[in-house]
Amino acid sequence: MATTKDQLLYILDRLGETQGITYKRMMGEYLLYKDGTLFGGVYDGRLLIKPVKAAVDIMGEARFELPYPGAKPMLLITETNDRAALKSIVEAACEALSQK
Repeated sequence: MATTKDQLLYILDRLGETQGITYKRMMGEYLLYKDGTLFGGVYDGRLLIKPVKAAVDIMGEARFELPYPGAKPMLLITETNDRAALKSIVEAACEALSQK
């Protein structure tokens, strides 16, 4: 099941405090970038983040899911109401990813 535009817009609204967020549509889903760094995506309406240690550490109890069959597991972000927490997770993930 592909992500709808409304689902994407909801996630982007939740990420509103995080500057530099852009997206790219790819095969019915959406890849998410912060200042050009790919950090995750919206797959089947779910916000998934690359499972870098910095993001996992912030989340504490992390849950992993596959964005699509055959893919590597990613962090599932289930709590999207806390915009400050989302900002911390995304910024930590992007910081770690930009150092690789």
